[in-house]
Amino acid sequence: MAVLEIESDLFREKFGRTPFLVRHRLADHPLFALPRLVELARALPAKQVEYNAGKVPITLDPAQTPRNGLSPEETIRRIRECRSWLVLKNVERDPAYRALLERCLAEVSDLRGTPAMSQKHGFIFVSSPDAVTPYHMDPEENFLLQIEGRKTMHVFDPSDRAVLSEQEIERFFSGAHRNLVFRDEYRPRAQAFELSPGSAVHVPMAAPHWVKNGPQVSISFSITFQTAASMRRQLAHRMNARLRRLGVEPRPIGESPLRDGLKQLCYRALRAAAA
Repeated sequence: MAVLEIESDLFREKFGRTPFLVRHRLADHPLFALPRLVELARALPAKQVEYNAGKVPITLDPAQTPRNGLSPEETIRRIRECRSWLVLKNVERDPAYRALLERCLAEVSDLRGTPAMSQKHGFIFVSSPDAVTPYHMDPEENFLLQIEGRKTMHVFDPSDRAVLSEQEIERFFSGAHRNLVFRDEYRPRAQAFELSPGSAVHVPMAAPHWVKNGPQVSISFSITFQTAASMRRQLAHRMNARLRRLGVEPRPIGESPLRDGLKQLCYRALRAAAA
């Protein structure tokens, strides 16, 4: 039986371009029980566990991220009352989670009609009631599966330049932090997805978003990957950043596939020459 329920026409129309809802069958899966997640947090390298206090604003300077004074294991054990947010990164280091990630991504790959995926990673988010994930964007194609609890994801169109400028994208793909500055005038431009156990949302690469948890503990499983197209776009944005630093005003990515292709090839050549 398939893990994901994704309508093929919807997938072809929207994947990688705009967010959309799907369904999954992982609610109540034993790999996402809190005691098992405590074991996973203990086994992962420290740099693969990020956590902080969950009562934060939508816009958050990463240098001002508040700690919660607990260990990762204690944060998970006390997640109902410690008002925190935690993510376990690259959970595919554990064979059981790697097998589940591969199973999910094989289904996505079938829908794409090609197995070409790279940088396949899994992330598990564990959040206290009413916790906020600040406004940010991510560098991968992503399906976020809600396992337990409820949350509202506010996701913006990654091509909406009234929300996300070319310069912000270029800085991000050149190494800037994922957090962005949110403005109240952005609110009506978001799609708000109400997620509950069994529902999931596709978040395209570089689509800005922020999250507000409901009144229960939330557990989510994020399956992420790169495609050849997403990698080409990233490299083209990096080339635009280089051109901008040289005083050139580059044409935006997405206007011309030919021009974008030349930019990513130029970036690859420059990187190879510097190696």
